[in-house]
Amino acid sequence: MLNDMKIRFVANKKKFALVAAIVLLIGLVCNLVLGTRMGIQFTGGTIIKYSYTGDVDKSVLQEVLAPVTDGKEDYTFAYDVITNGTDSNPNNVSVSLPATVSLTADDLNQVLADLQKKLPDANFRQLESNSVEATMGREFFGKCIVAIVLASVLMLVYVAIRFRKIGGWSAGLMSLLALVHDVAIAYFVFVIFRIQLDDNFVAVVLAILGYSLNNTIVIYDRIRENRRRMGAKASLAEVVDRSINQSFRRSLFTTITTFVAVASITVVALVYSLDSILSFSVPMMFGLVAGFYSSTFLAAPLWVGLQDWRAKRRAAKAEKNLAK
Repeated sequence: MLNDMKIRFVANKKKFALVAAIVLLIGLVCNLVLGTRMGIQFTGGTIIKYSYTGDVDKSVLQEVLAPVTDGKEDYTFAYDVITNGTDSNPNNVSVSLPATVSLTADDLNQVLADLQKKLPDANFRQLESNSVEATMGREFFGKCIVAIVLASVLMLVYVAIRFRKIGGWSAGLMSLLALVHDVAIAYFVFVIFRIQLDDNFVAVVLAILGYSLNNTIVIYDRIRENRRRMGAKASLAEVVDRSINQSFRRSLFTTITTFVAVASITVVALVYSLDSILSFSVPMMFGLVAGFYSSTFLAAPLWVGLQDWRAKRRAAKAEKNLAK
């Protein structure tokens, strides 16, 4: 059935763009209302790592931390394993505290003593405690942004060179616009689900960029082939519509397969409260959907719109010159 689909992507490009704009607008409003939770990798703070045996409820850790953090709960837990630990193979948990929470050596000793008192059978031990200065966090954040921008520019150049015979730079520009859409969606997922922005955000963005661009390249490659096969008589809109319809099934099934795999990881992370995995898998699921939408419904159709606009502009300029 999907092989016989004849969706008019180019004719409906404004509708598709409107849907994307509405989603982005909703995300922007949520960002203004809720704000962004920045991880200590970017803002500075303290990371404390403990080992323990058995199974420990998160609420107990929160109860022990409450006195030394003035009741603030702006911290996260990251569990290294999901099975009951033993003395020879203990579980590990990392507590990330923001820079607004200042802990002294006495505070750390008190937290460990309280954990050992409340959970005597868990054999709690403090493995390490590391502090990240705010200036180092800002520097790291800047480097992450540079990495994302550099990756986007290199992708633009790659598309422009590879598809230069069909207007490479304009095709690259629209693929870059689609990537910006995907990154924005991933960012808004972090905002809406109140996930701290940390190094997982960079991993999500780079993964989505590569995944989305791959789908876009497949479509552009089919456009290049169909342009040669269909000849000059076929309009660019016809070529693009046929190319996207031919690639639709492959892109859809690839996205569904990857989505199911990431969703499975998310379910496991939810069952075992693995926040460090959830902060990657949840935005990744939404990013996969956004990447499929942008590469299929936005990049090539909007590229046709750009080509038509440039053609009309050249025609108007030529007409104006003739009138002189």
